[in-house]
Amino acid sequence: MNMSRLRPHIGIAIIFLIGIFVVSIFGNATVPRIPTVIIQNASSTLAVVDTVATTSTTASATSQTAVLPDEAPPKPKPKPAPTTPTTPPKATPVSVPTSLSLSESASLDASAVALRAALVNIICYAPAGSGLRSISGSGVIVDSKGIILTNAHIAQHFLLADRAVSCTIRAGSPAVDSYTASLIYISPAWIQANANILTQTNPSGTGEYDFAFLAITKSATSVALPSSFPFISLATAPPPISTPVVIASYGAQFLESSQIQSFLFPTVVFGSVKDVFTFATTTIDVLALGGSAAAQEGSSGGGVASSNGELVGTITTSTTNGSTDTRKLDAITASYIRAEYASETGRALDVLLAEPPSTAIANFAPQMPALESILTANL
Repeated sequence: MNMSRLRPHIGIAIIFLIGIFVVSIFGNATVPRIPTVIIQNASSTLAVVDTVATTSTTASATSQTAVLPDEAPPKPKPKPAPTTPTTPPKATPVSVPTSLSLSESASLDASAVALRAALVNIICYAPAGSGLRSISGSGVIVDSKGIILTNAHIAQHFLLADRAVSCTIRAGSPAVDSYTASLIYISPAWIQANANILTQTNPSGTGEYDFAFLAITKSATSVALPSSFPFISLATAPPPISTPVVIASYGAQFLESSQIQSFLFPTVVFGSVKDVFTFATTTIDVLALGGSAAAQEGSSGGGVASSNGELVGTITTSTTNGSTDTRKLDAITASYIRAEYASETGRALDVLLAEPPSTAIANFAPQMPALESILTANL
């Protein structure tokens, strides 16, 4: 064989191998980019129907599995998975993962207690024939003055008071009517991007911009408002993958209407951050939490807390088919909410949380008519 004829080809091969080696070296030296968040299935808010007299604004729209009165009767629900009983358990939370140390388990258990105390159920009832749906979801008190963090797709109903939509805050185990509340912030970016969501039967999304804040204003009972509400503080930094967390919500996908009236208990489970996603480039904006009993309708606005006693995320989206342990549950991070609020308003979220509730309500009130008009233009 004539080796002189092979020399050019050998030279090219050597250069190619050197190029691959250089690319490999530099590729390993770069910081990996967080995957961009993908669109999830249905949001985890429940459509509900009022099953009691609505003679006052505190009457609960409590059926989270039925349809509105002017719609066809619902089809039979699939039977729940064996791990999710048809009646909610009174004993929550479930066992802390055994892989944690004794101190880590104790810290996570303490976070579960704090998160459970700060958890609320939000029900908004729309009158029959209005073209609107009544809904039920969750929220978490994040300030001792009674400031609630929830999803924009829940809080948007607070913009519809002119259409006779009434909302009440429930708490306890089982949940009972406890407070009334007013809107102090909802992301205008979410309203603009989801102007037609009120007319959608099975809305979907990524969770981007899906946050809002409410301020508790009155007691819905004869008991006066407390001077200080149980709360859990919003974290400033996101948790990394594999961080142990506790998840809490008022999920009720498998309950009958009669059970929700007097038997809606919190769902509290332990888990971990399975993956993280971003809406931008490198920030951790979404936590993938995998399947659990919390991955069900009604969990929107529920909380995710870490072992240091901070709220690291709020539930925004979940798949709702199949057994709960095989579903996907996602939450936007507290750090994303802080950054997005600052981007939209030009001020830190802590400034809003530091204001007296009456001031925050008055400051946001002038923005509500324009936001309402965006929603109602599509009805």
